[in-house]
Amino acid sequence: MVTIDETAPAVVRLSTRIEAPLDTVWALHTDIEAWPTWNADIEQTGPVGPLGLGSSFSWRTHGLDITSTVVELIPGERIVWGGPAAGITGIHVWTFEQSGDHVIVRTEESWSGAPVEAAAEDLRTALHASLESWLGQLKSRSEQSA
Repeated sequence: MVTIDETAPAVVRLSTRIEAPLDTVWALHTDIEAWPTWNADIEQTGPVGPLGLGSSFSWRTHGLDITSTVVELIPGERIVWGGPAAGITGIHVWTFEQSGDHVIVRTEESWSGAPVEAAAEDLRTALHASLESWLGQLKSRSEQSA
């Protein structure tokens, strides 16, 4: 099982409870080309083929162009992607757990590299805000769709 880099200068872990079926939440989260339609922080995504282990996708957020590669995928349960962007190596783990009539979504991400070492606290704060926003928007759209 792939995990984040626990020794990275920036590590953030967050979770949320979403009042929607797992299928709804998972489908929304893994439809990468549709991210900009519900996540205001994502400016664009490139064309994405079938999502699978080893597949890569491009996206732009906060003015940063990112290419991520899926390194673990358990449909309906877990997706992990990562890669370098602007000198930062990110590893992002998402887990989804049906619990009664709701879903618990957990996200954890690590950032390492020279830019993070130079401004660890600022980048940790930025990462926290970004993930908090992503979870909030995923919750809102999933619950609207349910």
